[in-house]
Amino acid sequence: MSLFVKQLTHIDVSLWCSQRGLVGCSWLVDAVLDGELGEDGMLFDFGEVKPWIKRTLDSGLDHTLLVPTAASGISVSECPEGLSIRTTTPYPMEVRGPQEAFTLLPWQAITLDKVAEHLSQQLTEQRPKNVHQVTLTLSDEAIEGAAYGYTHGLKRHQGNCQRIAHGHRSRLHIFQQGARQPKLEQQWATWLDNRYLLEEADITSQEKDFLTCSYRAAQGDFSITLPATLCAVLPGPTTVENIAAWLAKEVATQSGQATRIQAFEGINKGAIAMFSPSALPSTRL
Repeated sequence: MSLFVKQLTHIDVSLWCSQRGLVGCSWLVDAVLDGELGEDGMLFDFGEVKPWIKRTLDSGLDHTLLVPTAASGISVSECPEGLSIRTTTPYPMEVRGPQEAFTLLPWQAITLDKVAEHLSQQLTEQRPKNVHQVTLTLSDEAIEGAAYGYTHGLKRHQGNCQRIAHGHRSRLHIFQQGARQPKLEQQWATWLDNRYLLEEADITSQEKDFLTCSYRAAQGDFSITLPATLCAVLPGPTTVENIAAWLAKEVATQSGQATRIQAFEGINKGAIAMFSPSALPSTRL
């Protein structure tokens, strides 16, 4: 007997790719449980399936940086913060933070199938007595139109969003004169894709072509150093609310038109912000 749950939850992570570098991801999670019926005629109570699986994912790789330790150009070592992840290709980067901010996987590359198999094995080892096997399937959200992946960290967050290198894959909707603007959406999504978003106040060093962002959060000390050209610097915390407000101002200022931004943070959630060029102060002499 099998029990299935479609779109049970979703996972937000960043991963390191030897071709693309930091990649922000949001994955839908489907689950199938195989086993035997209990005396109550059920394999597993639906009301318990989701919290059990979600609890395992939330305490595991969700909101971490997935690191394929067998890939070339990657080194992992201990440091005062916990762990240091260094890379050389496709660009130099160093991320430091507590051990729980990283998921180290002994692979050459991170793939959806491998991650799904890894999580399925974890859950199967923890299964209830009448469940024989748990199988997860991970998939990207089907998005028609513009989308981008980004990586960030929120030092003031009390949960796992404080980890400096977790990410999301998000839709982007831009409205001007009451209508979506697909060309603008694609232009900005392309520019934002695979960037690191950071708060200006967290910049602790900017030497040559590299930028370092550091902060202390509830879980510990974090820092990341990477090429400045791959960063987008916001005036405040990189919450989805501030991302929407920042984009609305940038797009409106560059286009000269009032702009409404619907920015997503991963799947099915986000923020809306508006900005009009008329809101800018006059610069008359």
